[in-house]
Parts: sequence; structure tokens; C-alpha cells
Amino acid sequence: MSDTEEDNEISFPVKFLGRVEVVRSDGLKILSEAAQSLKTPDQFSSEKAARKSKVHVFLSLSGIDILENKTKFLLYSCPLSTISFCAVLPSSPKVFGFVARHPAADTNHCYLFQSQAFSHVLVSVIGDAFRASKKEESIRGGRDLIVEALRHKNKVLQRENEELKRRLVGQSN
Repeated sequence: MSDTEEDNEISFPVKFLGRVEVVRSDGLKILSEAAQSLKTPDQFSSEKAARKSKVHVFLSLSGIDILENKTKFLLYSCPLSTISFCAVLPSSPKVFGFVARHPAADTNHCYLFQSQAFSHVLVSVIGDAFRASKKEESIRGGRDLIVEALRHKNKVLQRENEELKRRLVGQSN
């Protein structure tokens, strides 16, 4: 096992129920509304066209990737930083989902899945990955502040050094 967690990922096969645009970014009610929306047929929705297919969900500290089972075609990729909510649907314990903000638009989507036995475990693992990602982001952010502070100090010292050089040249003339 490597020292860095970046390369580590887990994958699990699940049934993809669909993706629905939602108005809010969290809450069990949003999950329930999205599940209800998927039950309503809509022939014009491409989001609902890909539903009920078997997929592999790959989870890493960078995000969640959803790949079609047979072709391994990437259906969706959601950075963990865009995910705001993840839970098991109370009315159907085999169904779980997460809400993610679309990276290019100001919209949220709810992704719903079905797992025969592991919904609660998968939600827990996604939550753990999210918390680990936030912790790493916080550490990285702290390092960035230190680097910026050192750069600033370096600039101040360079200016001071230039000023001292000018004084030395002025004294020797």
C-alpha cells in the first residue's frame, strides 16, 4: 500500500436508477422527491433514459465516477467538493443517492442507485471519503497559506536586500 491516499479508490456494482435536477442541495425530502420523479415516465428526458442500468461506482478522495458496467463508459463524474448530501431513502432501504452541484452550471442533481444489500454501508463509505477529502483540503489549504506567507516574506527580504545594496553603492562613491 502506498503512503498517499490519492491512488486509493473503491468500486462497487449497483443499479443506476437515474439522475434528476433538484432545487435544493440537501435533505431526505429532496431524495424522496427525486425518487418519485424517476417513477414518473418522461419520454423526452435523457437523464431518465440511462436509468436502471448496472453501473460501477468508483469512489476516491477526488470524487465519484459512475461507469456503465459493460462498456466502462464514463456516465458521470462528480468531484467530492461538489457533493452536498448523501443518504439512504427511508421509504426504500435498498435505494441510496447523493446530491451534487453541477460544476459548470448553477444547478444541483440527485443521483439515485439501488443496491441489494449494501446501501447503508455505501452511504457511510461515501460520507467517510467526503470527510477525508475535506480534511485533506483543509490541510492543503493550510499549507497554501504557509507558502503564501513565505513568498511574501521573501519579497520583503528581497526589497530590503536591494535597498541595502543601493546604500552600499552610495557609500562607496
